[in-house]
Amino acid sequence: MDAIADYLPLIRQGFLTTVQVTVLGAALALVVAFTLGLARLSTHRWVRWPAACIVEFLRGTSLVVQLFWLFFALPFFGIQLTAIFAGVLALGLNEGAYASEVVRGSIASRPKGQTEAAIALNMTPAQRMRRILLPQSIPAMLPPMGNVMVDLLKNSSLVSLVTVADLTFNAGLIRSSTGETALIYGIILVLYFILSLVISTIIALLERRFAPTRERRSLLTALTGRMQGVS
Repeated sequence: MDAIADYLPLIRQGFLTTVQVTVLGAALALVVAFTLGLARLSTHRWVRWPAACIVEFLRGTSLVVQLFWLFFALPFFGIQLTAIFAGVLALGLNEGAYASEVVRGSIASRPKGQTEAAIALNMTPAQRMRRILLPQSIPAMLPPMGNVMVDLLKNSSLVSLVTVADLTFNAGLIRSSTGETALIYGIILVLYFILSLVISTIIALLERRFAPTRERRSLLTALTGRMQGVS
């Protein structure tokens, strides 16, 4: 245990790197999810079909291979990415592709009557999406989106394969130096669990914030106001 105490700064550094990779990867995944998810709902084939191809390619290929390709193969084409940038990019693209199906499915599952009511109020497609469909879809998105974010956290350990000094990478260094395999990997198991618990708590708070009853009340108020304005 005393030997492990000497390596606490290394564990702390790895923990912070894991948090950084997770946060940046999650931000990119959300951008990718909404971009591809909304694109797949487009009425234009030239938008919908390429988005579908990108999603299927990213979901149908290994995250490890994508990570290796970004870090080891791109330099042959004159593009050199840093290890942490390649890791964040691979995580964001891969998990974003899975999350895009959450976005698409949640929006597509909204009752058609709401769209028809919005059309009757002369709302444009952008207005329907922004004021009606998206606000009501967010509560449905949150639980599966939380699963994607926890999965992203767990997959963040793969960035250690391209020499990013995260929790898993630094744990390997400490194990090699001390021989304390069970203890060091037990510590990072707990740390990953804590991070996972933090993500789950954030999602639970967001679910309470965007409760369906709140959204229905807001939608009813908006539609009533619009109808009164029309009359």
